[in-house]
Amino acid sequence: MEIYDKLVTLNDEFAQTAMERQILDPDSRFYGGVIDPANGIAWPSHGGTPLDMAMWACALVNEDSRFYHEDALLQRLELAAQFMLRSQHADGSISPPWTNLHSPPDTAFVVSGLAQVYELLCAHAARYPRVCKVAEDIRLFLERTVPLLLTGGCHTPNHRWVLCSALGFLYKLTGQPELKERAEAWLAEGIDCTPDGEWTERSNGIYNAVSDIVLIWAAEQLELPGLLVPVRRNLRMMAYLIHPGGEVVTDYSGRQDFGHPFDLSGYFLAAKWLANRDKNPLFEAIAELAGRSLRHPGGLPNHALLGLLRYPELLQPAVPLVPLPENYRVVLNGGFPRERYLSGMEKAGHHERIYHSKLHPDFGAPIARHRRGAMSATVMTESNSFFALRHGQVRLLGVQLASAFAPGYVKLQKLEQIHQGQGYRLTATERKGYYAPVAKELLPATAKGPVSPWYLLPHHRREVTHEQQQHVEVEVHETAEGWRIRVQCAREEPILTQLSFLFGLESEMAGEAVEQAESGIFFWKQGKVRLTSGEDWIELNGGGMEHQAEGLNNTGVPAGCRVLVVNLLTPYDRTIDLKLSY
Repeated sequence: MEIYDKLVTLNDEFAQTAMERQILDPDSRFYGGVIDPANGIAWPSHGGTPLDMAMWACALVNEDSRFYHEDALLQRLELAAQFMLRSQHADGSISPPWTNLHSPPDTAFVVSGLAQVYELLCAHAARYPRVCKVAEDIRLFLERTVPLLLTGGCHTPNHRWVLCSALGFLYKLTGQPELKERAEAWLAEGIDCTPDGEWTERSNGIYNAVSDIVLIWAAEQLELPGLLVPVRRNLRMMAYLIHPGGEVVTDYSGRQDFGHPFDLSGYFLAAKWLANRDKNPLFEAIAELAGRSLRHPGGLPNHALLGLLRYPELLQPAVPLVPLPENYRVVLNGGFPRERYLSGMEKAGHHERIYHSKLHPDFGAPIARHRRGAMSATVMTESNSFFALRHGQVRLLGVQLASAFAPGYVKLQKLEQIHQGQGYRLTATERKGYYAPVAKELLPATAKGPVSPWYLLPHHRREVTHEQQQHVEVEVHETAEGWRIRVQCAREEPILTQLSFLFGLESEMAGEAVEQAESGIFFWKQGKVRLTSGEDWIELNGGGMEHQAEGLNNTGVPAGCRVLVVNLLTPYDRTIDLKLSY
């Protein structure tokens, strides 16, 4: 009940703030909408006015809210519903502020949220009949989306499951069988989750939780319990992707949460719902930690208080929780046959081109996690960083290897365990060549014309010449004092290389031979460097400076960190020891 009480208080606070931001000028084109403080405009997207409607609805029907049955708030909700109807395009869609005009998936986010609001209001109508009018307006909005969602497409992998969730809610609402058939068409593409629980976008901070909750709603509304299987796998995986203090690992994300701090709060409702269904103590523990992290009632369709009010049985623990793992060594996706899947990409026929999205070939790449007390380490493949470490208050946000060969960051492709599972060998082979003339029989007619545009030539038919390769090998393993990193490349020609250590700005740096460059990086020329935060420190030994370049093409200094750089030339074999305070 402690988490519930916090959510009620939070929801009331956000409901009050939304009331203060609502546009009450009848002459405004945004009349009834709630202003987005980021740009001063009211929007019909799932993070805009519909979210405020969910907060207001929760407050109106909840006896524990200070807004319970407050007619003034109900009037605000009615105005917001009218705003949504006016903002809805003729095709049933809405347009969010960032992009995606007439967007089926963004409309689906709204539908999956407002359908829950509609259900909540209808369940309370006997006690507060005044909500019937706004419930009818919300139903009208939902029904208008049916043609859109029966025909609309998506951009990203998770959008498919958001659409399935919305189709499920509309199917339950209207009973139209074609809605379930459309959801089944999306589901026929198959579920993009590895046996260890990794979703395509590898987004522990945002889109894992999105996929989890919308598949729960789809499973429930469409009566397809098999959709819960990947959700369970993802929640089990997340137990190993938590730093001390509750922050989740975002060091290798394929989406906008990459490298930013996120907690488990987005997983609260999914974990709580499945803990109740499965009587699973691990899921209950995840829900408890996620609930303690909540600083907001939640977005749509993942509004935590709305979920608790729809499922009162979630207010009490379903089963005694177990402690989340804090001491472990685990490799995620270590057995996933990623190379076999990647080898089929050519047969897919898309020639590695996809519009308004990404192919995410890094899907299923292996990740190693070590956790011991205040130490939390991640070894990554297919990411700009290959190693990250938290030691108490000291944050080594990433270790990156960049080369002028490609040029850019070297993304390590393979991972194998060494040193009895305490360490890892990461490897990458990069290729770069040149391209011969297009054969005469393959040339377009424009090649013989007065002008032959470069973009009309069949570049994919050129033969590769003088292809070069660079093989890079990295070893990372835990030692008695901390960690050891060894980077190697045997290429004889001198190729500019940089090994970079990215630390949080909260740490103070002291070293024997550290020189700050104008770009904000610090050259680590030799000897030892110590990064200290509070009583915790990490000491690095093994710096060097074999060239003077401040940066390489296709790399940059990330904001919010201090970058310590070791400049190397091929061939190189460099070992860096990291000693931790204990």
